Amino acid sequence: MLNLLQSWLVPAPDSRIAAIQRQGKSPRVESVHLLWSAWVFITPALGGQYDLRWALITLVSYPLFMLLFAKVMLAPRRVAPWYALTLATLGIVLLPWYPSGVTYFVYGCVSTSLANSRRFLPLFMRLAVLNGVFLLVAMAAGYPWQSMVAVPCMTIIIGTVSHVERIEHEKDAALKLSQEEVRRLAATAERERIGRDLHDLLGHTLSLITLKLELSRKLFDRDTEAARREVAEAEKVARHALAEVRSAVTGIRATDIAAEMASARLLLESSGVHLDYAPPPSGLPLDIERGLSLIMREAVTNIARHAQASRARIELGRDGHVLRLCISDDGRGGIVEDGNGLCGMRERVRAIGGNLSIESSRGRGTNLLVTVPLPPSRAQPLEISIEPRRSEAQGSSIMEPSKDAA
Repeated sequence: MLNLLQSWLVPAPDSRIAAIQRQGKSPRVESVHLLWSAWVFITPALGGQYDLRWALITLVSYPLFMLLFAKVMLAPRRVAPWYALTLATLGIVLLPWYPSGVTYFVYGCVSTSLANSRRFLPLFMRLAVLNGVFLLVAMAAGYPWQSMVAVPCMTIIIGTVSHVERIEHEKDAALKLSQEEVRRLAATAERERIGRDLHDLLGHTLSLITLKLELSRKLFDRDTEAARREVAEAEKVARHALAEVRSAVTGIRATDIAAEMASARLLLESSGVHLDYAPPPSGLPLDIERGLSLIMREAVTNIARHAQASRARIELGRDGHVLRLCISDDGRGGIVEDGNGLCGMRERVRAIGGNLSIESSRGRGTNLLVTVPLPPSRAQPLEISIEPRRSEAQGSSIMEPSKDAA
């Protein structure tokens, strides 16, 4: 019997509880709505009395109410409204003998908002029919007119609000899934790009090194000097490939500051903080851009966690030979000492040769300013290319690194 009950209370994949679990929340959060059921026990004190009939009906009906409410939350969306209608019917049936049944009726009406449809008309039609039946039964049972006005207004207002909130929660969940899908596709595309770049970078070079080493092995016994030249040239090619790999890895590790700003907006918007920022300047040195991106990430995380702000702004621009990054918010402010986050930011600022200043008056938000001197224009880097050279000993075409200053 216990196993049967447990299997009956397993949430359906499209149930309200399953949707809450997919959002990373605890299903116990929904149990807070049961606090309204305290009116079952309060109602007799407002106009009736606690007697044996009320106690017996409560003893039978309250567990049934709990079971129906659980099924509303656990059943598939196409079936959940039927449990809600059953709950509302339970309240209507008990009205002539049990004033606390009004609470069951309100729960049933509000729970119909969990239907699969997002349209308002079906919800209003259900509420209108249920409240029409309620009024007929309440009039026949001699309920006061105040109840017959208050209950329909309550069910319609709360049902409509619940319906709108459910639609907004579903839209937020869909938006979050779409953002995660965009990130996943971007990561996949980046992995594919890195794979292609490494293949183009290393495929030919490693094949060339393999051929030269094979040639040197064959020449080892017949022409030691030619074998030595082939090994030396293979070493040059390998060193050139190593330099290219290091350059490629540096580019892969570098964090694009524009992408970091977009990520910051997603993080802050999800925390209820509106972020304003302008496109960053182009052509920043990679080490400075990477350092500023990490500083910005830490500052934005602090705003989301601790600032209690409603707006934030990021400004990044050049002022002569100085790069200025300003991150401000309208939160509670009042920073008096550096925590782990600020200590880490100061270390990163020092690593790129800059200065960090913070203004944080209590109740007036926080203003973080990073200034970094830009290096003078640097000469173009050396371009390393591999040019073919004819081997004098064997007449084979080999590849030799050559350095040409731009």
